[in-house]
Amino acid sequence: MAAKAGGQVAGGLLQVSARSIYCNISTLRHISSCQQRKSPAPSASASPLNRYAEKRQPSHFQGKDVLPFSEFLTDSFGRQHTYLRISLTERCNLRCQYCMPEEGVDLTPKNKLLSTEEIITLSRLFVKEGIEKIRLTGGEPLIRKDLLDIIGALHTLRSAGLQKISITTNALTLSKKLQQLKTAGLDQINISLDTLLPAKFEFITRRKGWNKVIEGIDAALEEEMHPVKVNCVVMRGINEEEICDFVQWTQDKAIDVRFIEYMPFDGNKWNSKKMVPYQEMLGIIRARWPDLERLSDEVSDTSKAYRVPGFAGQIGFITSMSDNFCGGCNRVRITADGNLKVCLFGNAEVSLRDALRSGTSEPELLEIIGAAVKRKKKQHAGMLSLAKMKNRPMILIDNKHQTVMPKFTAKYAQCHFKSATEGMKSPMYNIKHCSLPGQGFVFYSQNSYMQTQYDGVSCRHYSKKTSDISGDKEHHQNTKEKDQQKQYTNLESDCVTDIDTMKYWGSDYYTFVNTNNQKKLKGADSGMNPPLAFVQNNNPPKYPDVDTTYSEHYNKISQLPSEIDVPELTHIDMEGKAQMVSVGHKKNTLRTATASGVITVGKEVFHLIESNQVKKGDVLTVAKLAGIMGAKQCSNLIPLCHNIPLNSIEVELSLDAVSHSILIEATVSSSGKTGVEMEALTGVTIAALTVYDMCKAVTHKMVIHDIKLLSKSGGQRGDYKYK
Repeated sequence: MAAKAGGQVAGGLLQVSARSIYCNISTLRHISSCQQRKSPAPSASASPLNRYAEKRQPSHFQGKDVLPFSEFLTDSFGRQHTYLRISLTERCNLRCQYCMPEEGVDLTPKNKLLSTEEIITLSRLFVKEGIEKIRLTGGEPLIRKDLLDIIGALHTLRSAGLQKISITTNALTLSKKLQQLKTAGLDQINISLDTLLPAKFEFITRRKGWNKVIEGIDAALEEEMHPVKVNCVVMRGINEEEICDFVQWTQDKAIDVRFIEYMPFDGNKWNSKKMVPYQEMLGIIRARWPDLERLSDEVSDTSKAYRVPGFAGQIGFITSMSDNFCGGCNRVRITADGNLKVCLFGNAEVSLRDALRSGTSEPELLEIIGAAVKRKKKQHAGMLSLAKMKNRPMILIDNKHQTVMPKFTAKYAQCHFKSATEGMKSPMYNIKHCSLPGQGFVFYSQNSYMQTQYDGVSCRHYSKKTSDISGDKEHHQNTKEKDQQKQYTNLESDCVTDIDTMKYWGSDYYTFVNTNNQKKLKGADSGMNPPLAFVQNNNPPKYPDVDTTYSEHYNKISQLPSEIDVPELTHIDMEGKAQMVSVGHKKNTLRTATASGVITVGKEVFHLIESNQVKKGDVLTVAKLAGIMGAKQCSNLIPLCHNIPLNSIEVELSLDAVSHSILIEATVSSSGKTGVEMEALTGVTIAALTVYDMCKAVTHKMVIHDIKLLSKSGGQRGDYKYK
């Protein structure tokens, strides 16, 4: 059986971190989910899992009053984040193959990891803002010496609203420490176990210890740490033949086994053939237990819950790859080195550690957290995109960045921005940013100076345009230094390790220019912020005194996001759901729109149309009528379009003998409250489809292409002309 290994493992700090990841998703499911998972079986209430669920209190209720939820933990789609995962370490006592790259990983120096005090400070801040559950992960959290102190300190936050303290572990040392952990305040445990075969366990983890893991699971059940969740990463050729064995395991044990789809992380040599999708796993189980029941889940659950009738435990599927659960995501993560990560599969991180150590106030910290949460995307990419995405090795998902050495020689650069007063600093001022693929450089401030220096980690996405950062004689000691600072180097696309999405920095549309010895901001498109140029400077100047001019410009830059209208999708509401835009407040104006398109039909069909010999009739006349009818039916075809009265519809079709194509153009006008672009585009499309339909008996080698809006007039956004 060992020969089948190569992937998932039951434990490991490596695994925890990794598993952290897996468990991030896996373990991530909000405890309240258990409240909803009521089996229709009469005996369901007797299950320890259900007894646990009954004790769960509603979120954010105190007496009869509903407490307001923090705006800093609410993203732009209305998702409220009540679940915080904190990685305590990146070290592990296992070496799982699916978690740890074969070449290993570099560990972060201890002084760069969050201290006990920093962990508690951040936890207190998050709980104050609405976090109800905190999960401790790693690496392997049980090897951290101050773990009991951390859990004990978290326990004191229950009066502030914290409801659950949980941990994800490989359980190697759990049986010895469980009683102390429970006494300190631990509520719930997730245990990583990918095989029920001791030999395979040793192969996957490169360590012995399967019996200790089982002892840990049994100990957790004895201590009634319900629900005890077991996370199993399923990989084809490794452990998919054990799926039914894990389900059978729940017959007498009140455990919740969650099968996790194998996910791609740097270093685990992921390929699509190893992944066993959720539906396939479900089919394997139903072949043996046809009466498998689907249980209800909460919106924020990461697992799709099932139960075999009469079994003490239950199972679930974490389907990050085949069926994401992003819509109900309520989780944020803090890595062991103090970076806030709002999405497991995202590359954007911002350092809360640096903020704390630079003396950032609580309101400023909340601004930093809020900015990160607001930048959280609606959902992560699809399976193929995830497979190609650059992300941390799983062992480091809750830890440091993977460093990629650059392919350039530029060494150092400074932007001489200084805040005249502490009160003028941006909340993001002292924060170090980390970035992945792209071009450019990131910066962090130190001693009130904006300083950009490559250290293998602090890189970020850079502008496609060349930025020009230059200074006057006051800031550069000699002409040679000045010339050196004008030598810009574009960074290679693979020199950075994480995409920075913080809206305070980074744009492709702004440049710095030197005008009358003062730095001024020159911008193009709205909603974008200035990038920093990467300057080769072998002899960096000493920190000079900086006048308030730079401070004013710095603060201008940091405020841009709130001052500029950022483009939004108006047909999506705050929860990310489709909505019809109200136009009741708009005035009636004359609006016109012209669209065009082409259908290339080939030589044979072209001559038939030209000579009007197509058996179905006059193609051009019928297509013209169809285009007019299509424009009138636009609101019935396009779900969120308004039904508006049209003044006129003109559809013209012309023959192009050179390309054997039919050129279609539609112009629509209306005196109304909304534009008629969609009506024009629909008219062109329907006309082209009609041509295809009438000629498809001759050939299917016809291509509809280049459908576009040529022009529009009227409305708040003004006129438009295609160029």
